[in-house]
Amino acid sequence: MNAFETTIADSVLSTEHRMLRDETRTFVENEVRPEARERDSNGERMSDDLVRQLGEMGFFGILIDEEYDGLGLDLKAYAVLAEELSRGWLSVGSIIARGQSLAGATEAQKEHYLPKMARGELLKSIAISESEAGSDVANMRTRAERDGDEYVLNGQKMWTTFAKGSDFILTYAVTDPDAEPAHAGISGFIVEKPAGTFDRDGLSGQPIDKIGYHGWDTWTVNFDDVRVGEDKLVGREEGQGFYQIMEFFEEGRVHTAARAVGLARGALEDAVSYAKEREQFDQPIAEFQALRFKLAEMATRTEAARALTLLVAQAVDQGERADAQAAMAKLFATEVAEEVTSDGIQVHGGYGYTTEFDVERYWRDARLTKIFEGTNEIQKRIIADRLL
Repeated sequence: MNAFETTIADSVLSTEHRMLRDETRTFVENEVRPEARERDSNGERMSDDLVRQLGEMGFFGILIDEEYDGLGLDLKAYAVLAEELSRGWLSVGSIIARGQSLAGATEAQKEHYLPKMARGELLKSIAISESEAGSDVANMRTRAERDGDEYVLNGQKMWTTFAKGSDFILTYAVTDPDAEPAHAGISGFIVEKPAGTFDRDGLSGQPIDKIGYHGWDTWTVNFDDVRVGEDKLVGREEGQGFYQIMEFFEEGRVHTAARAVGLARGALEDAVSYAKEREQFDQPIAEFQALRFKLAEMATRTEAARALTLLVAQAVDQGERADAQAAMAKLFATEVAEEVTSDGIQVHGGYGYTTEFDVERYWRDARLTKIFEGTNEIQKRIIADRLL
């Protein structure tokens, strides 16, 4: 059920946005939530059939232009979709980002990859972080050395979610270790591989155990003399990788904020339903003022996070600079998600700490949203830098 039939944030949604929301909401109730309940608490990844359905519905091509077989919709539509999918399962709200874009690509690369990505036939994983280079992207150590008409990649990447399942790993490496500033020496490469394996010379991976985000696997990926042709350099020039990474951070932070709102909304809606059904002292617990006030606070924070997220998406769609505002949305919405999902567990009492109810999954996954796409501490730095 929905805590509100309509919300104030709906005022910024077009008819097309609302149709997308309603269609996705039905899909989530029928397909996503049942699978999440069955698989996540057992640490199982989402099914290939579910991924296929996402592709058939066009969800991997929301941001891809129609000329490349995408839907050509705006960032606000992407936020709406991400919220609805994440309300069902964060992992599903996240995997849609494995389509959507190929920042900095040449026209030939766009024509080859984007139509297949839009249809879900070719999905990427992204390898940026390393053991000593997380938010400090310029500190990466993976190298790509030119050898004739090829590049040879060596190094190790951390936190590469979907690395094994993807059709290619979009890998960022240093091509000019002497560049000043250091970030000007980073380039992106398309490292193709068979989906579901690391079956390529020099490529290997080890899974990383996680406390949540179980719908798909996260990997440490090793590059040991992995060769790629010069046509797999993303863009026409070396040294553009850092700027390509920055290009999708604004989009990624809105995406993360929307995912966090979905988790908070799931906890709120489930808590409202439970409070109406659960009885103590011969009455539903929803009749107790302390619990009613808690639900009111949960709803207020969730609504504020949704409104901020959609307004930032709208600003980006209108061509405004919104890097600080995207950081604010990511910071605020993810903090709200952790608070509201924790409150959702409290409303459920002892049952909230079991796997019988979805709220424990929302809580585990909400904690991650404060870390990925730049930690919340990094978001505060971005906001402060813009203020000062």
